[in-house]
Amino acid sequence: MTENLLNHRAEGPTSAPPLLLGPSLGTSYALWDQVAPELSISHRVVRWDLPGHGGSAAGLIGSGATVADLAGLVLTLADSLGIGRFAYAGVSLGGAVGLHLALHHPERVSSLAVVCSSADFNGAEPWRERARLVRAEGLAGLAESADSRWFTPGFTVPELVRDHRDADPAGYAACCDALAAFDLTDRLGDITVPVLAIAGREDPATPPAHLRRIADGVPGAALVEIPGASHLAPAERPEAVLAALRAHFAGAPADPESRTRPGAAQSGTGSGMRSGTGSGMRVRREVLGDAHVDRAQSRQTAFTARFQDFISRYAWGEIWTDPTLTRRERSMITMTALVAHGHHDELAMHVRAARRNGLTPEEIGAVLLQSAVYCGVPAANSAFAAAQRVLAEEENDVGA
Repeated sequence: MTENLLNHRAEGPTSAPPLLLGPSLGTSYALWDQVAPELSISHRVVRWDLPGHGGSAAGLIGSGATVADLAGLVLTLADSLGIGRFAYAGVSLGGAVGLHLALHHPERVSSLAVVCSSADFNGAEPWRERARLVRAEGLAGLAESADSRWFTPGFTVPELVRDHRDADPAGYAACCDALAAFDLTDRLGDITVPVLAIAGREDPATPPAHLRRIADGVPGAALVEIPGASHLAPAERPEAVLAALRAHFAGAPADPESRTRPGAAQSGTGSGMRSGTGSGMRVRREVLGDAHVDRAQSRQTAFTARFQDFISRYAWGEIWTDPTLTRRERSMITMTALVAHGHHDELAMHVRAARRNGLTPEEIGAVLLQSAVYCGVPAANSAFAAAQRVLAEEENDVGA
């Protein structure tokens, strides 16, 4: 990683519309782990680390840093990737960066989602005091209370708590300085890009009132409140956050269960997604393997993006996640259907998937033999040849 650039991770096809994702203070880009892969079906997603967090150098900013400094680093990152105009979503401090970009660089921001953030983080002094504490004592003490500040009782994400503990104190303190100096309360009306404010209903750090103030202040902005979510909503309620972001960045009205009229609070569920949708990409990777899915995404174009989104949401997010049948049973059914229709390339892929789902070569052979009875011997003959090639490759890989 170039030392003068923010550490980042890019996902999705380079031909897709760019979407930058900003983190909260104390976390890394892992905050978006449950959301970014789904968004990367239709967007070129770039998520970044704050200075001193994750893989970003602490020296990118110093004592007395401002949100404008962080926004400048984000623009430098975008420029280095050849990204001109982009959509943006950010959590807490990452959301403040988004507000600054939308206000001061509207030509770069096509659309903005501000998640569990604020136009003013409760005044300067608490952040100055935290910066002094961290510079003097490090982050161990603050990390101990991370769960209570970030999540609802009983919920945690150990990886994010570890990110908090491992952050560089100087970089963390400089980010606190940025929060201390940040106040766009009187400038919200000057923001002209489309804005969605997303609040965690149980968030003690930036309660819904903070997001409501943004939605009321930015012309045409909308507000979503997510029940059961605290400060790190993308980690605690990823499906609800994903639904809101998809609708906002697609430029379509959000599901009435998850989005409200401009500037109004929401009293519904805040989800707006059908059961299992958010886990589609995860299940797709578990069944087909990372290598296959990565290849499919690398070949994706603007023309095929909607089809890839359809596959992940419908086939993998609704059908393969339905607990009525096991993955073993679904593999057997899928192979039979592919034999019947002569889709041998797809069959080879699903033979590999069947092995990943626990079927033995003998069980796969039994499925193909059963298919010979009901789909025809010629179809099964070709299917056995395709399956044999896959199983031979697997055996060679093991031998190697």
